[in-house]
Amino acid sequence: MSTAKPASPLGYLPAAAPGLVLVLLFVLPFGSMVLISFYKNLGGGTYEAVFTLANYERLLSAFFARLLISSFSLAAIVAAIALVIAFPFAWLLANAPRKTQVLWLIFLLSVLSLSESIIGFAWSTLLSRTAGISNLFVALGLLAKPESYTPGLGALIAGVVYIAFPYAVLLLYPILARVDPHIEEAARTLGTSPLRTFFTVIVPMQRNLLLTTFLMIFVFTLGSYLMPQILGRPANWTLSVAISDQALLQSNIPFAAALAIFLVLVTLLIAGAVALFGRKENS
Repeated sequence: MSTAKPASPLGYLPAAAPGLVLVLLFVLPFGSMVLISFYKNLGGGTYEAVFTLANYERLLSAFFARLLISSFSLAAIVAAIALVIAFPFAWLLANAPRKTQVLWLIFLLSVLSLSESIIGFAWSTLLSRTAGISNLFVALGLLAKPESYTPGLGALIAGVVYIAFPYAVLLLYPILARVDPHIEEAARTLGTSPLRTFFTVIVPMQRNLLLTTFLMIFVFTLGSYLMPQILGRPANWTLSVAISDQALLQSNIPFAAALAIFLVLVTLLIAGAVALFGRKENS
């Protein structure tokens, strides 16, 4: 490999261009957001360049505690449900015939191609009183009259799990497809049933993969923006929705910036945990 230096400063341009784009599109905006988070809010969308910790002190308030509990609880529930459904599905998919695998992967990718707003309004219709699934329950004699299941926490969880499920499968599938099939065969020769083999051999083997996938879906749900507004109530809003609400509706730009900084830090910590467990998985 050649280590010769460029003959002129222009030779550094191919390497400098990506760095310049990163500085312009990330470092400078993020740096300005950090500065604004320490500014004093004057109301009406205006703020004064006076250093204050009031915006971060508000992160210790009861308002933020409720928001944090709501966001983290929703993210944990969605990640757990998506993982419980996706792991067996991904395992069966990894052991299915090649043609079946291709068809299911195409279907999952087609789901990911749909806009979150389209999925949200589709779930809103499905769970509505007028054209929702409750009308089928009435026809079957299970309900006396149609009911609306949205907005609500259950509707929100169902909608976000629907979006998170393909991501979870696509994260799990490549690793599970590389599992040595002789492991399952060896367990069966010892008299273990396929179901018991799955829970006592396959699942413990992939505990790092399970934790990594859980954390990634957790971060994905924390960043959910449209689904909480379409299917949930204000009590079910995530940090992303709260940031938008503070910036656009409450006109409190400094506090919105402080919330955004907190979300970025949480995301980086979880991403670091994912990288750590991923390194253990490959070692």
